[in-house]
Amino acid sequence: MQTDNIKLLRSKKNKLSDYRELNNLFVEERFYDFIERELLPNILISSKKFWIELSQIIEKFSPCNTSLLAQRDVLQRKIDSWYITRKESEFDTDSYIRFLKDIEYLAPENDPFIIKTNNVDYEVSQIAAPQLVVPVSNARFAINACNARWGSLYDAVYGSDLFPNTGVKASEQGYDSERGALVIEYSFEFLDRAIPLEQASHKNVENYFLESSSNELSFKARLNNGKIVSLKSRDKFIGFDEFDDATSYVFKNNDLHIEITVNPCHAVGRTAPGNVSDINIESAVSIILDCEDSVAAVDSEDKINVYQNCLELMRGSLSSTFIKSGNNFTRTLNEDRRYTSKKNELFFLKSRALMLTRNVGLHMKTDIVMDKQKESVYEGLLDAIVTVGCSIAGMNSSTKFFNSRHNSIYIVKPKLHGPEECAFFNRLLDDVESMFNLPNHTIKVGLMDEERRTSCNLKECIYELRDRIVFLNTGFLDRTGDEIHTNMKLGPVNYKEKIKEDAWYESYEKNNVKAGIECGFIGKAQIGKGMWAKPDEYKEMMSVKYNQLKSGANCAWVPSPTAATLHAIHYHDYAVRDYQARLIENNDEDFISRILTPSVISKSKMKTELIQEELDKNIQSILGYVVHWINSGTGCSKVADINNIFLMEDRATLRISSQHVANWLLNDIFSKNDVIQSLNKMAAYVDKQNENNSEYLNLLSKNNSSIAMQAAHELIFNGVDSPNGYTEEILHKYRKLLKENS
Repeated sequence: MQTDNIKLLRSKKNKLSDYRELNNLFVEERFYDFIERELLPNILISSKKFWIELSQIIEKFSPCNTSLLAQRDVLQRKIDSWYITRKESEFDTDSYIRFLKDIEYLAPENDPFIIKTNNVDYEVSQIAAPQLVVPVSNARFAINACNARWGSLYDAVYGSDLFPNTGVKASEQGYDSERGALVIEYSFEFLDRAIPLEQASHKNVENYFLESSSNELSFKARLNNGKIVSLKSRDKFIGFDEFDDATSYVFKNNDLHIEITVNPCHAVGRTAPGNVSDINIESAVSIILDCEDSVAAVDSEDKINVYQNCLELMRGSLSSTFIKSGNNFTRTLNEDRRYTSKKNELFFLKSRALMLTRNVGLHMKTDIVMDKQKESVYEGLLDAIVTVGCSIAGMNSSTKFFNSRHNSIYIVKPKLHGPEECAFFNRLLDDVESMFNLPNHTIKVGLMDEERRTSCNLKECIYELRDRIVFLNTGFLDRTGDEIHTNMKLGPVNYKEKIKEDAWYESYEKNNVKAGIECGFIGKAQIGKGMWAKPDEYKEMMSVKYNQLKSGANCAWVPSPTAATLHAIHYHDYAVRDYQARLIENNDEDFISRILTPSVISKSKMKTELIQEELDKNIQSILGYVVHWINSGTGCSKVADINNIFLMEDRATLRISSQHVANWLLNDIFSKNDVIQSLNKMAAYVDKQNENNSEYLNLLSKNNSSIAMQAAHELIFNGVDSPNGYTEEILHKYRKLLKENS
């Protein structure tokens, strides 16, 4: 399929009649209606003030936003030029660092400082636990994520690949008793580690009960041999609840809760030690409502859906009805869990995760609002205003649930490049707080360390957000994409699977923790690690993901509620604070020079057969993701790779694959014709992988001009010139084309 043969469909222009002129802005009618009818009635700000302030913020911050994006391009051109002139020479890290300082890519170091953020919820400041990222555009997924604060250990283990298929069915409902026995054994081994009994195993318990002494209840276990034992650490028992035929006992370990439910009438309870019918563990104590990488919001319909779900989640009123197995189900947010303490006092535990909202980056624009020149405005400015407004709506006394105990608002900001952009975002939030009459620094910030210039100036970035920052995360996928793009003109980058073995990667991950600790994050903020990208490979996850805790990170991303519950086991098994304490004592290594060591390889070391394999793998990954993004607006997908292993794909993984192909093409590892041949071959392969999906639109159509295929071509062949290697502009363009011409 030749690029020249593709007939590009023309996009229909938005009609100005669909817009309302307000305070030097043109506001899309559907967006205006959402603000007036849904948002403003829930917050204490007048319509007049809202639109005046929105217009003023856009007018004030747009020129600076434009200037910051232009500065990115200027710096990249200077780096490109430096690389080109030295392409055949041995790379000299010292001279490279001097050059980066000269062009102000590297900022002067600040004196030591400690972050000053206050009024931070304990889910962020104190608890080490998994963090779930969910596309907020999908109401059902978002509700499930919020409710993933607690998860059934039995269900999570049973539905995972931790054990092989067993196949012995014990009932008409399909319960596999042999598998169930393995699940129970695994779960009770967890109890023995998290809440151990005195010189006994939970596996040998006949029944659990409470004993009263000195006006306080204590937790007891009667063993099969009649012996009665207590917990090894008796303070771990904190309360209980009784209902119908069951009793639940709740415990606390490493700041996370565990609930054992005993029900001898339950089918599973009858077979388990102590008649334990289920074990629920606190799992995703915080989640990120993603408006960015996992979302495909290209027009007012999409964007308003994002904002509506944000609003209803914060108010606790979001619901989702769906059909499963021929029956209608409705999902809502869970009520808080009620218990009686061991001193017979009523208390509650929160059932919903603390919600942080991830806005889009500085480079994104949206035409749901246009400026006085009838140009699209920066979407990040709009996100900051509207998502904060949604959070405020959740603070009202009429709201069924609350998010923050401190009335704090949590915004995660991705794709910031360096301290100047962090300072810009801080100033923007100052004005947003003023707009909504919020106390200064009500809005807390999560900083994604996912762009190269931020990584090498991390402390300086934190400094600019020192009064707000509550979160620091290594977004290694986008970070890899930016690494490739930054080094585009130096030479061919390493094989994609080998990049993690390069010097910069390990140092980047370690520097993130080092900076967080040195800046006083312990007890105040999260130090996070990135996503587990193999959503069905739980056994592998359990064998490796605990290393993120041992690195000093007190949260790490997971793709599903099941993954959150399983990963929570790691936080019971490993006390993160202990590892952080060790790092404080041995934290003097300077990682910056290694971070700045480029990920390039010599052509002479590359094997022809591996080159073709790498090309096909990248192309298949691009097509497998893009076809769903363009055709169905799916921003985050479980995409089968070339070996039919399902991986979580989003714009960050697309950025890596498309930039990798563009880099090797630029550096003559293969030709344009090689790429086109691989595109055709892999398109047929992806079409075959999706042949049982009745709603799937083939990449290879009769006229060879599917819009998704056009998008893939442009992502690759325009990859060198795409600012920072971002994919959003191209994806949005072709998704709009499909929607407008369908």
